[in-house]
Amino acid sequence: MGEGAVGPGLEAAFFDLDKTVIARSSTVAFSRPLHAGGLLTRSAMLRSAYAHFIYHASGADHTQMEHMRDLVSRMVIGWEVQQVSDIVATTLAELIAPIVYEEATALIAEHKAAGRDVVIVSASGIELVEPIGALLGVDHVVATRMVIDEGRYTGAIEYYAYGANKAAAIRELAAERGYRLERCYAYSDSITDLPMLEAVGHPVVVNPDKGLRREAMTRDWPVQDFVRPVSLRPRFPAQKTGTAALGTAAAGAAAGLVWYASRRKESGREATRVRRAPSRPES
Repeated sequence: MGEGAVGPGLEAAFFDLDKTVIARSSTVAFSRPLHAGGLLTRSAMLRSAYAHFIYHASGADHTQMEHMRDLVSRMVIGWEVQQVSDIVATTLAELIAPIVYEEATALIAEHKAAGRDVVIVSASGIELVEPIGALLGVDHVVATRMVIDEGRYTGAIEYYAYGANKAAAIRELAAERGYRLERCYAYSDSITDLPMLEAVGHPVVVNPDKGLRREAMTRDWPVQDFVRPVSLRPRFPAQKTGTAALGTAAAGAAAGLVWYASRRKESGREATRVRRAPSRPES
């Protein structure tokens, strides 16, 4: 990732990943190749198919996310990093490149043209977020990292990019790179990202779950619905990403299987108000 310019008054746009930049869960997407590689059982793979449907119908709360973290920590213990890295490296272009939202790519380009840094901040594993970030030309990524010992996952999470941790990471980046947060933007679909949205002066809600849509209406935040996936496969790099980075995909995929399959469908969606980000924020 590029380091970007550093200086007083520099602005940034922070993007969540799943359902904000890409049209499906980046973690659930890898259930089939992980099953083919012998890491997931058939029943777990079938649960992921159902989970993907639920994922598009409802949102996650704090309790579900914490439950997901605990379960995935146990599930990946002993998984070989090299095996998982090979699976991800050979399937990432096929599974992720075709499902990036056209609206998100246009918005990223708009922010870049306005001179802002673009940062992806995601609870997904660093092995997924970094290649996607490189594909999109973003300046920095923040993502979950798992602990590896002698080539295998220990089950421990080194850093969990979730909830208040996202907001803390944004503030750290702002301190390091001179961002004025009151002039920065943040985009997310989930109520669990409320701290991230509150950390900036220009929060924008994208494809929101029910809880976040309510918050947006109460706070008069702009709401955008992204609906047009566009394939970026021709731009996807052919080379593999580093083993240590790619390995954490196991954690993300397992998390999706456990978490999304347990969620309930919520019906109905309130009306949305769509506004585009201005070329530059007002001083």
